Amino acid sequence: MTFRDPSPATPDPTRRRLLAAAAALPAATMTGGAWAQGSDKPEKEEVRIGFIPLTDCASIVMASVLGFDKKYGIKIIPSKEASWAGVRDKLVNGELDMAHVLYGLVYGVHLGVAGPKKDMAVLMTLNRNGQAITLSKKLAEAGAVDGASLARLMARDKRDYSFAQTFPTGTHAMWLYYWLAAHGVNPMKDAKVITVPPPQMVANMRVGNMDGFCVGEPWGHRAIIDGIGITATTTQDIWPEHPEKVLGTTGDFARKYPNTARAVIMAVLEASRWIDASLSNKQKMAETIADKAYVNTGVDAINQRILGRYQNGLGKTWDDPRHMKFFDDGAVNFPYLSDGMWFLTQHKRWGLIKDHPDYLGTAKAINQTALYTQAASALKVSVPRDAMRSSRLLDGLVWDGKDPAKYADSFKVKV
Repeated sequence: MTFRDPSPATPDPTRRRLLAAAAALPAATMTGGAWAQGSDKPEKEEVRIGFIPLTDCASIVMASVLGFDKKYGIKIIPSKEASWAGVRDKLVNGELDMAHVLYGLVYGVHLGVAGPKKDMAVLMTLNRNGQAITLSKKLAEAGAVDGASLARLMARDKRDYSFAQTFPTGTHAMWLYYWLAAHGVNPMKDAKVITVPPPQMVANMRVGNMDGFCVGEPWGHRAIIDGIGITATTTQDIWPEHPEKVLGTTGDFARKYPNTARAVIMAVLEASRWIDASLSNKQKMAETIADKAYVNTGVDAINQRILGRYQNGLGKTWDDPRHMKFFDDGAVNFPYLSDGMWFLTQHKRWGLIKDHPDYLGTAKAINQTALYTQAASALKVSVPRDAMRSSRLLDGLVWDGKDPAKYADSFKVKV
């Protein structure tokens, strides 16, 4: 279904229910919409935001569909894009104002890695968790059903193995590399790694173009529904509560249009809160984004994993409390400096950057913690006291951002 152009006089019943549910949520604390009046009025009222057909584009789509954007004096225009490289190029040349984008892509562009160099900005984190690594059914039949069994098979069978990620500096590449390396497989030496846009992953696996891939939902679950792949691991098993997509823009845009940036953050925060508020809202979100205008897949490919209901394609089912979340009482959305710095450590680990960068300085330049804090505070969304956080990943190593160069150099498996 689509809610893009219903008649205002006779809105369809589903849209009416969605709008009623949205209206029931707490509003901003300032009369007339926070940051939308006087000197705080958005400098740019129409904001074109790119997205890739993935479940985690939902908060941007729902901010537009439910009209949260209008509360803050802006109009969000979602723009469906074909690839992350296309998102990168359109952000850099100004065709897009902002984008639902891979965390590591933003950092790569800022440093001139995997594309043109441009000052970039992260306005907020859009979601945590909810990606997966899929292995082909053929590989599973040969005994590779997880990292350890895949490593054993690759050691025994010396043929060329091919794995796909979605962008060289992006999140999916880093999850795939980290997972392989944790099991003794060097992705740069022991396998061939290719780049494939998310919506094309399943079709490429179907024709045998790769042995495995890492991508966002719903494409991991779609591979299971279609009977061509199995889930070897989820990314929340690699890094519990990991950051995933962000709301990204250029540094120039953030500097030139700070009121607009705050307004978009607030609209997307409200949509994030709405999605996570109830099972019913999640189902309504799935029905909305499944439409061909957005993700273009069956609702059944979306609606299970957003509730934490997993199956691996081999008969195993489980409920995962660390499923994809968009708000989680605000814990998801703060752009932690340490989150951004982690991607830089992995870029260094895999030779994407030659020398150690100024890890903290780069994160402070990119992550717009002040803009986010202003927007969140106006909505009475809690903000952490510390811009750094600590996490333990699947190999037992703790990342806390305190000594990023030492951390980046500490891995046994690296370039």
